[in-house]
Amino acid sequence: MKPLEALRKKKLFLFDIDGTLAVGDNLYEGSAELLAHIDRIGGKTYYITNNSTRSGIDYVKKFRAAFSLETTENQFITSGFMTLRFLRRNYTGKKIFVLGTASFVAELRRNGLLITETAEDGIDCVVVAYDSELNYQKLIQVSKVLLTTDAPFYATNPDLRCPIDFGYIPDCGSICNMITATTDKHPVYLGKPSREVVDLCLELSGFAREETLVVGDRLYTDIACGINGGVDTCVVFTGEAQPDDMKDTPYPADYAFSNIKELLKYCS
Repeated sequence: MKPLEALRKKKLFLFDIDGTLAVGDNLYEGSAELLAHIDRIGGKTYYITNNSTRSGIDYVKKFRAAFSLETTENQFITSGFMTLRFLRRNYTGKKIFVLGTASFVAELRRNGLLITETAEDGIDCVVVAYDSELNYQKLIQVSKVLLTTDAPFYATNPDLRCPIDFGYIPDCGSICNMITATTDKHPVYLGKPSREVVDLCLELSGFAREETLVVGDRLYTDIACGINGGVDTCVVFTGEAQPDDMKDTPYPADYAFSNIKELLKYCS
């Protein structure tokens, strides 16, 4: 681990949400206090989540209603937002097949993208997101597109499971593994651990890499994202990663704490 005193120099904090700051509608002890501390020192907070089912506005509403925290839409860098950004750059005016929630599909359409949820002629790429409304017909449609065309296959995030109050439920990575097992096609993931997530937050905030800390509960997405982005990382053991996972991982965190409250102690 790096020297703990270096944490006091951090100004830009990039937080995962589920399993890191909160689970469901329950904010972990110390989360609100750490966010307040960052404001007091003139720092900046971004929430880098791979949950593509919620938009930035949805998260603003949730943070206010569930956590009594005031945030702004541009603080939420979701895998859905990163996917939208990629698609607007590369597939504007082209036909995009999407497997995702109705709200995710509607958000893409609101931004001027040509979206279909049916296997049909002329599809230019396939996008799969975390889909809490998944059904077998959707799996049939995406399999047909991937097996009958050469359309590139993209996905919002590689997370295998999503934290929930009783444990976990399948996330986008698990859905994609099922599709890959059926089609032998592998997706390119657009959310964490892409370094573009870190680069965007640096660009928006104006802070330097050495002032930045990525904080998360998952090594292969959160910590890998920070490593790919060239910034320091911190894992908290309130979600998927556990201390034993640190012994043999390609994604070693620079700092490791039991929870956010312990991180706060060394930041302030």
